[in-house]
Amino acid sequence: MKMLSRILALTTLTAALVSTSARAEDVKAGDLVITQAWTRATPNGAKIGGGYLTIENKGATPDRLMSGSGDVAGKIEVHEMSMDNGVMKMRALDKGLTIEPGKTVKLAPGGYHLMMFDLKNPLKQGDKVPVTLEFEKAGKVSVSLDVQAVGAQAPGGGDHSGHGDHSGHMDMKKM
Repeated sequence: MKMLSRILALTTLTAALVSTSARAEDVKAGDLVITQAWTRATPNGAKIGGGYLTIENKGATPDRLMSGSGDVAGKIEVHEMSMDNGVMKMRALDKGLTIEPGKTVKLAPGGYHLMMFDLKNPLKQGDKVPVTLEFEKAGKVSVSLDVQAVGAQAPGGGDHSGHGDHSGHMDMKKM
């Protein structure tokens, strides 16, 4: 019984430390600053999920988000969702997503996003999901996606529905 109490206390302490230190924070990699990294909770049995974040290029040369990886999924790709004659289309960006110098690109629902295939477990609200982003110049960058509610449109639970989820995508879209 004493051993069980110690394990429970240690587990609680570890969880508190991890949740405090693993909060989504600004991540700097070379000239890039990555903020607001998040994802949505998924129902049991779901095999795909989306990842969202904001990337600012403070440098003088472009960089490119090529792909992602992580234990959470079998494969992570960079995707674009767009409308074509009233039909929503999604496609992988095989050549990556360019972040021009002095610009900010927002990966958000309805636009650019990370597509996580073959999820190993459901994503649960309140969890942190570690992923590694692969940039052409900045290299491999570790970020933690904060898991929001199932239908969240933005991180932090604020009411951003209806106007915020396409703005970054539409401003930065290149066809």
